[in-house]
Amino acid sequence: MLLTTTNSIEGHTISEYYGLVTGEAIIGANIFKDIFASITDVVGGRSGAYEKALIEAKDIAVKEMKDAAAALGANAVIAIDLDYETVGKSSGMLMVSASGTAVKFQ
Repeated sequence: MLLTTTNSIEGHTISEYYGLVTGEAIIGANIFKDIFASITDVVGGRSGAYEKALIEAKDIAVKEMKDAAAALGANAVIAIDLDYETVGKSSGMLMVSASGTAVKFQ
């Protein structure tokens, strides 16, 4: 399955458009991640716990989007957009959504 943020696939012809496909993931930020992240924020540097959670959520959302496209018979998803949001009480959860257009290319 080819995944791209572009609206076309260079050197190939898109023969069929299946429409919008999406995938979402919501991951809670637990208290231990919050404690370590606040320590990192105080002393500086990157928050590995949150980075790992972001990567995990993105991977889940993209996989769900790919699976939805494959179920339609697509062999690519074009015009992919990833959105990151915090949701829930006190913004305690991280949501990642992936969306794009499922297509078949030659």
